[in-house]
This record gives sequence, C-alpha cells and structure tokens, in this order.
Amino acid sequence: MGDPRKPRKKWIGPKHPWIKERLQAEIELVGKYGLKNKKELWIAGTLARNLRHRARQLLALPEEIREEQTRSLLERLYAMGLVEKDATLDDILGITAADILERRLQTIVYKKGLAKTIYQARQLIVHGHIAIGGRRVTSPGYLVWRHEEPLVDYAPGSPFKERAKEAE
Repeated sequence: MGDPRKPRKKWIGPKHPWIKERLQAEIELVGKYGLKNKKELWIAGTLARNLRHRARQLLALPEEIREEQTRSLLERLYAMGLVEKDATLDDILGITAADILERRLQTIVYKKGLAKTIYQARQLIVHGHIAIGGRRVTSPGYLVWRHEEPLVDYAPGSPFKERAKEAE
C-alpha cells in the first residue's frame, strides 16, 4: 500500500522537455485558461489522451461488443460536456486538452460572467466564493458536468452574491 499523503500521479509530462513549438503552445494555453502551472495542463492532456486511447480500443473490438460500449462511453462524455448528442467515435478521437480545459470550473465561472478575468475566477473559487447547486467548491480544476453548469453561482453568504443582488 502506498502512502495516502502521496496519491498516484494523474499526469504524464512531455517525453522531450525542450521542443520550442510545444513549449509555445503550452504557454498560450496556460495564459488563456489561467492555469497555475503546466502540471494542470498535463493533467488535462493525459485525460484527453486516455479518452482517445479508449476510443481506439473500441474500434478494434467486434461490432456487436463495440456498439454497446461505444454508446455508454458517448453518453458519459456527453454528460461531461465533451461531445455533442449525436457524436461518434471519430469525435472522441478529436478531443484535445483545450476541450478538457473548457470544462474546468475556473473557465465556466469566467464565461458565465461571475468573474472579470480568468485569474479572478480562480481566486474566487479558491477563496470559497463559488458554489455548484449551493455546495461550495474550492478546486478550480473541478470538471463541471453538463447538468451542473446552470447551477454554478456564488456561494451562499458570499459578499459577491449580495453585490450581484444589489446590482440587479
């Protein structure tokens, strides 16, 4: 058994650390989505890579088994908000780290207009001013499911919620 204070690594970093084009693309994504460090980007990249790998595995299965497992995977990804309702396995193969980053709580808070900047969105979340369905969430990397998206709002008792009411 491992040490509970040291959980298993959730990301795989780049194989070669100094490729200029990749470094430039990473810096742009880190700035666009207001990430703390590249590890958050690598976590999203690893999740996207695992989903694409699962789709390739499904393509190798016999037709009758593939249909059932593909349907359940597509339903789950639709609920997560990563694909549309009429998606196919080819759509899963097109998922990128940017698609995962679009579903982070930090990005959703910014796009809903609860924060003026992506960095302020992160600060509001970490300081406990954001809740999903009345439940406070303090992790900016929380992946918001499609049914939770309309429930994202200021936390009960937050001074930001009171200011928003006064502004209306």
